[in-house]
Amino acid sequence: MSTTPTPTPTTAEDEATRDPRPAEDLRQQVYDSPKEQAIKYALGACALITVLTTLGIAAVLVIESIPFFQTVPFSEFFGETRWTPQFAEKHFGIWALLSGTLLVTVISAVVALPVGLASAIFISEYASTWVRKILKPGLELLAGVPTVVYGYFALTFVTPLLQTFVPGLGVYNALSAGIVVGIMIIPMVASLSEDALQAVPDSLARAAYALGATKYEAVVRVNVPAAFGGIMASFILAVSRAIGETMIVTLAAGASPKTTADPTEAIQTMT
Repeated sequence: MSTTPTPTPTTAEDEATRDPRPAEDLRQQVYDSPKEQAIKYALGACALITVLTTLGIAAVLVIESIPFFQTVPFSEFFGETRWTPQFAEKHFGIWALLSGTLLVTVISAVVALPVGLASAIFISEYASTWVRKILKPGLELLAGVPTVVYGYFALTFVTPLLQTFVPGLGVYNALSAGIVVGIMIIPMVASLSEDALQAVPDSLARAAYALGATKYEAVVRVNVPAAFGGIMASFILAVSRAIGETMIVTLAAGASPKTTADPTEAIQTMT
């Protein structure tokens, strides 16, 4: 009567001494195949396009700025406070545009960052499933509204509303533009921050509850610090969007370049 030989069990020493070269050779053969090489070079070309585009933009800016600075000295560009390139007496002071950009950016950040973060915390930590299904698409829909619509909203609704509370407020002002730019970037802050909060492991909050923390304490002291990197990324992206906004500021704040910190005055931004 024949018996089937019992296989010898594999020990840790056998696993450690096993030759890994066959598996590595197989991986190398797959990697060296023409199809894999074509995919690698295609993906590399796509990555190279983005780098070349960035370098091209920087090169064009440098090349186009050389003739300008041959006419306008650095001392005037960075030391002058007036920007009147179309007047008979021309002035090219960047501070007139830079102050308007900073003013609108600060106002929009004051509006958007706390509201967006609070919205993200509510959607991620407090809202029920059906409420989340309503609020999240609503925020994303708000992000898709054209900026020209925001601009007319600022000019025809927000500015008249502010004029009832701020006597002497003109039709064009930085306050209205900053508020509406802040409203525009709220969805970006809320959506990205909510994604960062959702990525925090549930085990951290459960550990906080086991130590006697309340829901609010777990959110503020555990979840938000754990998602700090993603939240800061949302802040930076939102502020960058506010700095580059053009249409809302043009319609609501006018096109009056001046060096001022008064949000009730008309201003012009760099963009």
